[in-house]
Amino acid sequence: MARPFKQQRNPRNTSPAKPVAADPDAVPQRLHKLLALAGFGSRREMETLIASGRITINGKTAEVGASVVPSDVVRLDSRPLRLPFEPELPQVLLYHKPEGEIVSHDDPENRASVFDKLPRIRNGKWIAIGRLDMNTSGLLIFTTSGELANRFMHPRYEVEREYAVRIFGELTEGEMAQLTYGIELDDGPANFDSIRPQGGEGANHWYEVILREGRNREVRRLFEAFQKPVSRLIRVRFGPVSLPPRLKRGQMMHLGAKEVTALLEWAELAVPKAAPRQLSPREKEKLGKVFTPKARKSRFDPEAHLENRGPRRVTKAREEGMRQELDKQQAGRRSRSRHGAETEEAQRPSRQQAAKPARKPVNRRIRQQADIPAAKHPSANKRVKR
Repeated sequence: MARPFKQQRNPRNTSPAKPVAADPDAVPQRLHKLLALAGFGSRREMETLIASGRITINGKTAEVGASVVPSDVVRLDSRPLRLPFEPELPQVLLYHKPEGEIVSHDDPENRASVFDKLPRIRNGKWIAIGRLDMNTSGLLIFTTSGELANRFMHPRYEVEREYAVRIFGELTEGEMAQLTYGIELDDGPANFDSIRPQGGEGANHWYEVILREGRNREVRRLFEAFQKPVSRLIRVRFGPVSLPPRLKRGQMMHLGAKEVTALLEWAELAVPKAAPRQLSPREKEKLGKVFTPKARKSRFDPEAHLENRGPRRVTKAREEGMRQELDKQQAGRRSRSRHGAETEEAQRPSRQQAAKPARKPVNRRIRQQADIPAAKHPSANKRVKR
């Protein structure tokens, strides 16, 4: 029997959802908290998302501070969401970031991003715990839990960051004491909790530094205050997580359930009591093993048909940016083609003048026997002898 055609769902459809039987004993939970637990971002970001009007509850636009129960249908841009009313164990991924990659989802210059290599997940998204600039390498942690990421990054928790730093030059005892005591930078005072020399060769020297905040280029600016430029910067530890020696540059590793549980306990977060999610055979094979990711095709594709893209990938801001980029490319192509046509038209007379005169055609004919001189013809010689 022929299979009937599957009816395509309109991604822009905002019709009210079908009523679902409500559980009278269900405890309402805050919507922005559940969205953060699902890995869509921090709680503050989720409040901004709700205020933008893109979230609906049972077909009605959600308001900031709204609560939901499991029977409610929550949609983001008309796409249904599965909220973790019973929290699941989050995923945690370690990445040894090499130099030359940025930690950003959207980049106007379209540079290589660490998010281009992350494995895909169905519900939620990867959140980078802290950032490393383009010229810094080392430990980078990703998680699907907004609360765990907030516990690492928020300044009030003062989580330690440890770096291995190579500088051009050598610090004196007085300079190291001043770096631990504190110096004034453009955005306020800053200092290292500890700084220890680790040796070096020639003019380059290594130092191990620890600090409890993550301002932009703070480590580099502290050394540059003493005219000691940083030539190499590697993050080797973030809180209780250290960079594993077997995790080489450009490689990733998933943490197991025991290690993730230990992180939640360190962060003083509730450990989910629900049964852990069943892993696929491929996920089980990768769990705890080091692997080298492959870069995916960039999601920013100005040549793509915007009308065929779903709301999951294209937001209003990104769609507008993609249209502007496409208009720029088309305008550039038109100007180049117009300039090329004008240049070719201008060069056409000069090419004709510089061309060499044509050769005079030569009238060639096949050599006949009559053209051979009589003295040289063998038959003529025989006649003479007779």
